[in-house]
Amino acid sequence: MKRNIILLAITFFAASCYYDKADLVYPVAASCDTTAVKYSTTIAPVLTASCNGCHGGTAAAGAGIVLDNYNSVKTYVTNGKLLNSILQNGKASAMPKGGGKLDNCTLSKFSSWINQGSLNN
Repeated sequence: MKRNIILLAITFFAASCYYDKADLVYPVAASCDTTAVKYSTTIAPVLTASCNGCHGGTAAAGAGIVLDNYNSVKTYVTNGKLLNSILQNGKASAMPKGGGKLDNCTLSKFSSWINQGSLNN
């Protein structure tokens, strides 16, 4: 009986030590390169895939907010609503509505593009 308790204790502690090594359990994801973010190749494709279903064309379903062209996007960048919406920080309506938050790398790319002057490049 005592041997079983000791064996159980060793098994428990040995197994729990593994989870203390986060790098083994959760390997580091590929790095997120935010140095060469461009509107045409980085930002616009995300908007097309995640936003323009509601916020493209006439944007009838998107409360009149159009995000399918640079000039419209720039308006929402300038007033802070685009970034606040996708960050879902409570300062604007959380987007995408009814969908999951964009991944951290994509959010970092939007922030980088905006911090670099949100150029039409």
